[in-house]
Amino acid sequence: MKASFWKSNPVTVTLIAIQVVVYVLMTLAGGSTHPAVLLQFGALQAGLVHAGQWWRLITPVFVHIGFAHILINSITLYFIGMYIEQLFGHWRMLVIYFISALAGNLLSADWLPAGISAGASTAIFGLFGAFIMLGMSFRENQAIRILSRQFLILVVLNIVTDLMVPGIDLAGHIGGLLGGFLAAYTVAAPRLGRVNMLERLIATVVLVVGLVALFLKVS
Repeated sequence: MKASFWKSNPVTVTLIAIQVVVYVLMTLAGGSTHPAVLLQFGALQAGLVHAGQWWRLITPVFVHIGFAHILINSITLYFIGMYIEQLFGHWRMLVIYFISALAGNLLSADWLPAGISAGASTAIFGLFGAFIMLGMSFRENQAIRILSRQFLILVVLNIVTDLMVPGIDLAGHIGGLLGGFLAAYTVAAPRLGRVNMLERLIATVVLVVGLVALFLKVS
């Protein structure tokens, strides 16, 4: 990556770098598709969350199952991440990313109590959700509106694929999408303009209540 990209998008670059390092370490530890290795490095398993390992609601975002998984997620994060980081700012993107991961993993733990899941896609779907929020809040910005519409189409296609392909964590994707959408309202996007305060308040309340309700349900 060019130095200029790193300077403009340090959060995106750092997130990609961390998941690549984790993937290499998993490969050296026995393979990124081995269940024991996945759990060792922080993959999500609802039973372990019930047992008090709450960090598994966040750590799965850095864990990937196989080379194709991390390749696709890293490329997707590269492209959507640079948009979100430039439009929202560094710390706001970080908040959106991890709230999306938390929301997606909470819903996944609730829907798939027996399986193992991992990957950055919960958070990436949250970034898509954030862009959809921009399209709704800044309709007068033609470029934002067009990009938001394109990302919405991509989300719909991905969800349809999730329904058709076994083994995909649909719950995690939906939870991440909703979490990112609501979190984007909460942090707003001052680089683009003001977001309606009532909409921000409603989104924040829904987000907090939803996260607390899911947390209590899986605990």
